[in-house]
Amino acid sequence: MISRRELLKRGALLGAAFGVAGCSAPGYYGEDESALARARAAGIITVGIAGEAPYGYTDPTGRATGEAVEVARVVLSKLGVRRIQAVTVDFGELIAGLTLARQFDLVAAGMSITAERCEALAFSAPDFTAPTAFLVPSGNPKGLTDFEHLRGRNIRIAVLGGAVEARYARAGGVPDNLIHRFADQQAMLDAVLGGRVDCAALTNISLARIVTINPGVPVEVTPGFFPTVNGTPIVPAGGFAFRRGDDDLLDAMNTELTALHRSGEWLRIAEPFGFGKDNVPAPDLDTETLCDP
Repeated sequence: MISRRELLKRGALLGAAFGVAGCSAPGYYGEDESALARARAAGIITVGIAGEAPYGYTDPTGRATGEAVEVARVVLSKLGVRRIQAVTVDFGELIAGLTLARQFDLVAAGMSITAERCEALAFSAPDFTAPTAFLVPSGNPKGLTDFEHLRGRNIRIAVLGGAVEARYARAGGVPDNLIHRFADQQAMLDAVLGGRVDCAALTNISLARIVTINPGVPVEVTPGFFPTVNGTPIVPAGGFAFRRGDDDLLDAMNTELTALHRSGEWLRIAEPFGFGKDNVPAPDLDTETLCDP
Protein backbone atom coordinates (compact mmCIF):
# COMPACT_ATOMS: atom_id res chain seq x y z
CA MET A 1 0.00 0.00 0.00
CA ILE A 2 1.33 3.44 -0.88
CA SER A 3 1.72 5.64 2.20
CA ARG A 4 -0.01 8.99 2.59
CA ARG A 5 3.32 10.73 2.60
CA GLU A 6 4.29 9.10 -0.72
CA LEU A 7 0.97 10.17 -2.21
CA LEU A 8 1.55 13.70 -0.90
CA LYS A 9 4.93 13.72 -2.58
CA ARG A 10 3.53 12.45 -5.86
CA GLY A 11 0.71 14.95 -5.73
CA ALA A 12 3.12 17.81 -5.20
CA LEU A 13 5.28 16.72 -8.11
CA LEU A 14 2.22 16.31 -10.30
CA GLY A 15 0.98 19.76 -9.42
CA ALA A 16 4.34 21.31 -10.19
CA ALA A 17 4.48 19.51 -13.52
CA PHE A 18 1.08 20.90 -14.52
CA GLY A 19 2.23 24.40 -13.68
CA VAL A 20 -0.71 26.62 -14.59
CA ALA A 21 -4.21 25.38 -13.99
CA GLY A 22 -6.55 26.02 -16.87
CA CYS A 23 -5.77 23.16 -19.24
CA SER A 24 -9.02 21.25 -18.86
CA ALA A 25 -11.09 18.56 -20.42
CA PRO A 26 -13.39 20.61 -22.67
CA GLY A 27 -17.09 20.53 -22.07
CA TYR A 28 -17.12 18.95 -18.59
CA TYR A 29 -18.09 22.26 -17.03
CA GLY A 30 -19.37 25.33 -18.81
CA GLU A 31 -16.95 28.21 -18.90
CA ASP A 32 -19.56 30.98 -19.14
CA GLU A 33 -20.20 31.33 -15.41
CA SER A 34 -18.26 30.99 -12.21
CA ALA A 35 -18.00 27.83 -10.15
CA LEU A 36 -19.89 29.46 -7.29
CA ALA A 37 -22.68 30.69 -9.59
CA ARG A 38 -23.06 27.23 -11.10
CA ALA A 39 -23.20 25.60 -7.69
CA ARG A 40 -25.76 28.05 -6.37
CA ALA A 41 -27.95 27.64 -9.43
CA ALA A 42 -27.81 23.84 -9.24
CA GLY A 43 -27.89 23.64 -5.45
CA ILE A 44 -25.05 21.12 -5.54
CA ILE A 45 -21.26 21.13 -5.95
CA THR A 46 -18.82 18.31 -6.62
CA VAL A 47 -15.83 17.88 -4.30
CA GLY A 48 -12.81 15.62 -4.55
CA ILE A 49 -11.87 13.34 -1.66
CA ALA A 50 -9.29 10.58 -1.29
CA GLY A 51 -11.15 8.06 0.83
CA GLU A 52 -8.93 8.77 3.80
CA ALA A 53 -10.09 9.11 7.40
CA PRO A 54 -10.32 11.45 9.17
CA TYR A 55 -10.23 13.98 6.31
CA GLY A 56 -12.60 12.83 3.55
CA TYR A 57 -14.06 9.34 3.14
CA THR A 58 -17.31 7.43 2.68
CA ASP A 59 -18.91 5.87 5.76
CA PRO A 60 -20.57 2.42 5.78
CA THR A 61 -23.91 3.96 4.76
CA GLY A 62 -22.35 5.46 1.63
CA ARG A 63 -22.38 9.03 2.93
CA ALA A 64 -19.33 11.21 2.37
CA THR A 65 -17.94 12.50 5.65
CA GLY A 66 -14.71 13.44 7.41
CA GLU A 67 -13.42 16.69 8.87
CA ALA A 68 -12.80 18.41 5.54
CA VAL A 69 -16.10 17.20 4.06
CA GLU A 70 -18.19 18.26 7.03
CA VAL A 71 -16.53 21.68 7.26
CA ALA A 72 -17.07 22.15 3.52
CA ARG A 73 -20.70 21.05 3.88
CA VAL A 74 -21.38 23.70 6.54
CA VAL A 75 -19.45 26.44 4.73
CA LEU A 76 -21.14 25.76 1.39
CA SER A 77 -24.59 25.63 2.95
CA LYS A 78 -23.97 29.17 4.21
CA LEU A 79 -23.21 30.13 0.61
CA GLY A 80 -26.49 28.75 -0.67
CA VAL A 81 -25.17 25.40 -1.91
CA ARG A 82 -27.37 22.82 -0.21
CA ARG A 83 -25.69 19.57 -1.29
CA ILE A 84 -22.24 18.22 -2.08
CA GLN A 85 -21.40 15.27 -4.30
CA ALA A 86 -18.11 13.58 -3.43
CA VAL A 87 -15.87 11.97 -6.03
CA THR A 88 -13.25 9.61 -4.57
CA VAL A 89 -9.87 9.33 -6.30
CA ASP A 90 -6.39 8.35 -5.15
CA PHE A 91 -4.74 11.16 -3.22
CA GLY A 92 -2.10 11.52 -5.92
CA GLU A 93 -4.83 12.11 -8.52
CA LEU A 94 -6.61 14.96 -6.76
CA ILE A 95 -4.63 17.74 -8.42
CA ALA A 96 -5.17 16.35 -11.91
CA GLY A 97 -8.83 15.68 -11.18
CA LEU A 98 -9.32 19.30 -10.17
CA THR A 99 -7.17 21.17 -12.68
CA LEU A 100 -7.13 18.97 -15.78
CA ALA A 101 -10.04 16.54 -15.80
CA ARG A 102 -12.24 19.03 -13.88
CA GLN A 103 -14.00 16.17 -12.12
CA PHE A 104 -14.82 18.44 -9.19
CA ASP A 105 -14.78 22.11 -8.25
CA LEU A 106 -12.76 21.86 -5.06
CA VAL A 107 -10.69 19.39 -3.06
CA ALA A 108 -11.82 18.59 0.50
CA ALA A 109 -9.22 16.03 1.55
CA GLY A 110 -7.05 17.60 4.23
CA MET A 111 -4.45 18.54 1.61
CA SER A 112 -1.33 20.15 3.04
CA ILE A 113 -0.60 23.67 1.82
CA THR A 114 2.90 23.56 0.35
CA ALA A 115 4.92 25.81 -1.93
CA GLU A 116 5.00 23.13 -4.64
CA ARG A 117 1.22 22.74 -4.70
CA CYS A 118 0.68 26.48 -4.64
CA GLU A 119 2.27 26.65 -8.10
CA ALA A 120 -0.69 24.70 -9.52
CA LEU A 121 -3.56 25.36 -7.12
CA ALA A 122 -5.27 28.12 -5.19
CA PHE A 123 -5.64 27.26 -1.51
CA SER A 124 -8.12 28.47 1.04
CA ALA A 125 -7.09 30.00 4.32
CA PRO A 126 -5.69 27.26 6.56
CA ASP A 127 -8.49 24.93 7.63
CA PHE A 128 -6.42 23.26 10.33
CA THR A 129 -2.88 22.93 11.62
CA ALA A 130 -1.35 19.55 12.43
CA PRO A 131 1.05 19.84 15.38
CA THR A 132 3.28 16.94 16.25
CA ALA A 133 2.56 15.03 19.46
CA PHE A 134 3.78 11.97 21.34
CA LEU A 135 1.89 8.77 22.05
CA VAL A 136 2.99 7.75 25.54
CA PRO A 137 1.93 5.30 28.27
CA SER A 138 -0.96 6.58 30.37
CA GLY A 139 0.19 9.24 32.79
CA ASN A 140 3.18 10.16 30.58
CA PRO A 141 5.60 8.72 33.16
CA LYS A 142 8.68 10.30 31.58
CA GLY A 143 7.01 13.72 31.26
CA LEU A 144 7.73 14.09 27.54
CA THR A 145 6.70 17.35 25.86
CA ASP A 146 8.68 17.93 22.63
CA PHE A 147 11.79 16.82 20.75
CA GLU A 148 14.05 19.31 22.55
CA HIS A 149 12.97 17.73 25.82
CA LEU A 150 14.44 14.42 24.62
CA ARG A 151 17.93 15.86 24.10
CA GLY A 152 20.54 14.11 26.24
CA ARG A 153 18.08 11.54 27.54
CA ASN A 154 17.96 7.84 26.73
CA ILE A 155 14.45 8.08 25.28
CA ARG A 156 13.53 5.60 22.55
CA ILE A 157 11.14 7.05 20.01
CA ALA A 158 9.00 5.35 17.35
CA VAL A 159 8.39 6.99 13.97
CA LEU A 160 6.91 5.87 10.67
CA GLY A 161 9.53 4.73 8.18
CA GLY A 162 10.27 7.55 5.75
CA ALA A 163 8.21 10.08 7.73
CA VAL A 164 9.30 13.61 8.64
CA GLU A 165 9.23 12.94 12.37
CA ALA A 166 12.65 11.22 12.18
CA ARG A 167 14.11 14.46 10.78
CA TYR A 168 12.38 16.50 13.46
CA ALA A 169 13.77 14.22 16.17
CA ARG A 170 17.32 14.47 14.83
CA ALA A 171 16.98 18.26 14.62
CA GLY A 172 15.95 18.20 18.28
CA GLY A 173 19.12 16.36 19.23
CA VAL A 174 17.86 12.76 19.37
CA PRO A 175 20.60 10.37 18.16
CA ASP A 176 19.65 8.05 15.32
CA ASN A 177 20.19 4.91 17.39
CA LEU A 178 17.24 5.92 19.59
CA ILE A 179 14.91 6.51 16.61
CA HIS A 180 13.04 3.31 15.77
CA ARG A 181 11.20 3.11 12.44
CA PHE A 182 7.97 1.17 11.98
CA ALA A 183 5.87 0.30 8.97
CA ASP A 184 2.50 1.57 10.21
CA GLN A 185 0.69 3.30 13.04
CA GLN A 186 -0.55 0.08 14.63
CA ALA A 187 3.03 -1.17 14.90
CA MET A 188 3.98 2.10 16.61
CA LEU A 189 1.18 1.65 19.14
CA ASP A 190 2.22 -1.95 19.79
CA ALA A 191 5.81 -0.82 20.39
CA VAL A 192 4.68 1.70 23.01
CA LEU A 193 2.39 -0.84 24.67
CA GLY A 194 5.15 -3.46 24.66
CA GLY A 195 7.73 -1.13 26.20
CA ARG A 196 10.05 -1.39 23.20
CA VAL A 197 9.95 2.40 22.86
CA ASP A 198 9.14 5.20 25.30
CA CYS A 199 6.97 7.19 22.90
CA ALA A 200 5.80 7.46 19.29
CA ALA A 201 5.82 10.70 17.30
CA LEU A 202 3.23 11.68 14.68
CA THR A 203 0.67 14.44 14.12
CA ASN A 204 -1.72 14.82 17.02
CA ILE A 205 -4.60 14.22 14.59
CA SER A 206 -3.28 10.78 13.60
CA LEU A 207 -2.40 9.84 17.16
CA ALA A 208 -5.84 10.82 18.40
CA ARG A 209 -7.33 8.52 15.79
CA ILE A 210 -5.08 5.63 16.89
CA VAL A 211 -6.46 5.99 20.41
CA THR A 212 -10.04 6.27 19.15
CA ILE A 213 -9.90 3.06 17.13
CA ASN A 214 -8.13 1.21 19.97
CA PRO A 215 -10.45 1.97 22.91
CA GLY A 216 -9.24 1.09 26.36
CA VAL A 217 -5.52 0.90 25.58
CA PRO A 218 -3.38 2.40 28.37
CA VAL A 219 -1.86 5.21 26.33
CA GLU A 220 -2.46 8.94 25.87
CA VAL A 221 -1.54 11.69 23.43
CA THR A 222 0.53 14.61 24.70
CA PRO A 223 -0.41 18.21 23.84
CA GLY A 224 0.61 19.15 20.30
CA PHE A 225 3.71 21.18 19.51
CA PHE A 226 5.45 22.52 16.43
CA PRO A 227 8.93 21.07 15.83
CA THR A 228 11.87 23.36 15.21
CA VAL A 229 14.37 22.75 12.42
CA ASN A 230 17.43 25.02 12.20
CA GLY A 231 15.75 27.42 14.58
CA THR A 232 12.57 27.71 12.49
CA PRO A 233 9.24 26.33 13.75
CA ILE A 234 7.58 23.99 11.26
CA VAL A 235 3.81 24.61 11.06
CA PRO A 236 2.07 22.03 8.84
CA ALA A 237 -1.39 23.18 7.76
CA GLY A 238 -4.12 21.85 5.48
CA GLY A 239 -6.80 23.57 3.47
CA PHE A 240 -9.26 23.36 0.61
CA ALA A 241 -7.87 23.49 -2.94
CA PHE A 242 -9.37 25.26 -5.95
CA ARG A 243 -8.57 25.84 -9.59
CA ARG A 244 -6.77 29.11 -10.21
CA GLY A 245 -9.31 31.67 -11.37
CA ASP A 246 -12.19 30.42 -9.21
CA ASP A 247 -11.73 33.45 -7.01
CA ASP A 248 -15.40 33.96 -6.18
CA LEU A 249 -15.72 30.46 -4.71
CA LEU A 250 -12.36 30.74 -2.93
CA ASP A 251 -13.12 34.17 -1.43
CA ALA A 252 -16.63 33.22 -0.34
CA MET A 253 -15.42 30.02 1.34
CA ASN A 254 -12.60 31.89 3.05
CA THR A 255 -15.05 34.36 4.56
CA GLU A 256 -17.21 31.61 6.03
CA LEU A 257 -14.26 29.41 7.07
CA THR A 258 -12.71 32.30 8.99
CA ALA A 259 -16.04 32.93 10.68
CA LEU A 260 -16.24 29.25 11.71
CA HIS A 261 -12.81 29.44 13.34
CA ARG A 262 -13.60 32.67 15.18
CA SER A 263 -16.98 31.51 16.47
CA GLY A 264 -15.77 28.13 17.70
CA GLU A 265 -18.19 26.31 15.39
CA TRP A 266 -15.25 24.77 13.50
CA LEU A 267 -14.12 22.92 16.62
CA ARG A 268 -17.61 21.49 17.16
CA ILE A 269 -17.60 20.15 13.59
CA ALA A 270 -14.03 18.80 13.69
CA GLU A 271 -13.86 17.25 17.18
CA PRO A 272 -15.68 14.02 16.26
CA PHE A 273 -12.85 13.32 13.81
CA GLY A 274 -10.05 13.65 16.36
CA PHE A 275 -9.29 17.35 15.95
CA GLY A 276 -8.90 19.63 18.97
CA LYS A 277 -7.98 23.13 20.04
CA ASP A 278 -4.37 22.51 18.99
CA ASN A 279 -5.57 22.15 15.40
CA VAL A 280 -7.25 25.56 15.17
CA PRO A 281 -4.98 27.75 12.99
CA ALA A 282 -3.43 30.76 14.68
CA PRO A 283 -5.02 34.04 13.51
CA ASP A 284 -1.72 35.21 12.00
CA LEU A 285 -1.11 32.02 9.98
CA ASP A 286 -1.92 32.74 6.35
CA THR A 287 -1.79 30.89 3.06
CA GLU A 288 0.63 33.35 1.51
CA THR A 289 3.24 32.47 4.13
CA LEU A 290 2.68 28.75 3.71
CA CYS A 291 3.02 29.08 -0.07
CA ASP A 292 6.31 30.95 0.21
CA PRO A 293 9.07 28.47 -0.70
